[in-house]
Amino acid sequence: MASKTTKRTNPGYRCSECGWTTAKWVGRCGECQAWGTVSEAGADASSGRTPAATVATPAVPIGEVDASQARFRTTGVSELDRVLGGGLVPGAVVLMAGEPGIGKSTLLLDVAAKVARHRRPEGSTRSVLYVTGEESAAQVRLRADRIGAVADTLFLAAETDLGRALGQIEKADPDLLVVDSVQTLQSQSVDGTAGGVTQVREVAASLINEAKARNMTTVLVGHVTKDGSIAGPRLLEHLVDVVCQFEGERHSRLRLVRAVKNRYGPTDEVGCFDLGDAGIISLEDPSGLFLSGTLNPVEGTCVTVTLEGRRPLVAEVQSLLTPSGQGSPRRTVSGLDTARINMILAVLQRRAGFPLNQDDCYVATVGGVRLTEPASDLAAALAIASAKLNAVVPKGLIAFGELGLAGEVRPVPGIGRRIREAARLGFRRAVVPKSPEPLGELPEGVRVAEVRTLTEALETMKAWVA
Repeated sequence: MASKTTKRTNPGYRCSECGWTTAKWVGRCGECQAWGTVSEAGADASSGRTPAATVATPAVPIGEVDASQARFRTTGVSELDRVLGGGLVPGAVVLMAGEPGIGKSTLLLDVAAKVARHRRPEGSTRSVLYVTGEESAAQVRLRADRIGAVADTLFLAAETDLGRALGQIEKADPDLLVVDSVQTLQSQSVDGTAGGVTQVREVAASLINEAKARNMTTVLVGHVTKDGSIAGPRLLEHLVDVVCQFEGERHSRLRLVRAVKNRYGPTDEVGCFDLGDAGIISLEDPSGLFLSGTLNPVEGTCVTVTLEGRRPLVAEVQSLLTPSGQGSPRRTVSGLDTARINMILAVLQRRAGFPLNQDDCYVATVGGVRLTEPASDLAAALAIASAKLNAVVPKGLIAFGELGLAGEVRPVPGIGRRIREAARLGFRRAVVPKSPEPLGELPEGVRVAEVRTLTEALETMKAWVA
């Protein structure tokens, strides 16, 4: 009896966001839980394996590879160079993501002009092509005049068609390409509207192919969704070499750029910028922006040191307590995590004996900075305790440390580095967690109190107040 052979086929449906595959169609991806992203995968893979092709350039020993072609080239913006690891790499593709109006276009137009003015060692200038799909050429020119970003070798093209944009690249042959934004370009070769999954994938793949073939640095501007993640398929983040996130509050001039992914440098660096009428400028020392600067200290304030990447930033936490006229007291938080502030209030009441269940509590940071690191817990606790005791925290005192539910103060990384940064700004007293690691050499005149519990920190604060 002849045996029947069954043909093995690949799963017929694939998620466009994460690549998860399934044999039958489902409305929700079983891996990333996204809705409406599962579609038919396409051709059957049972026709055979991919055959070997003729190799034009054989593999060479790694020691013989010329690394000079991948050296960093400065952008002319020091804070952006810090985030990128030294500058832009020829052939690299950078994705700059952020909310609308955060300052992405302003920063990249300034970078494009500075790169265009930068001269090569032989004296010639670099050419830059800026492709805009969201604004007209006249609108971009107005912004360039306002921030002083006009250069002879900076070329501007307003295109929304991918084919015409590729034609502009072929004609200009730039050293740097800026596309603002990748969601506005549309290819006539595939179906779908601009900004859709299919279109974004095709546009990104075409631009990345041009960047690698021409050894051309490419910067793509990407939008973000309501939850802050980059819009479009997750495949886009995997294809590019660098992913930078542009952050900042709309009512604040401070802007932060951090690298989420970087194949050429670290991902723990943060660049600080000041967005004003004249453009966006680098902030080499942004710590002073987050201090109130009041001549006479008041109760309810405490200064902390947080680490943004590897950079220590000095920030101030303020607290205000008022008798509650309602059954349940109000908790209002700005610049910190509301859940952590509620936890700190519970620890203060249960472990330190502060009656806070009849007070409205308001906690905020200065300068619009957002403190997400747990190291700010101790400063928030001391600020709330200062407001409750109606006692001023001594001037020149900083506090940082993670607070546990048992009332313990846990160590945080970079204690010595935080103390040295605060001492540079004139702070001479520090309440820090007890750490097994040495603090290193500290500036002269700095007094450090290492504590293990919240009670010890409160007693130290009261002793220094007296």
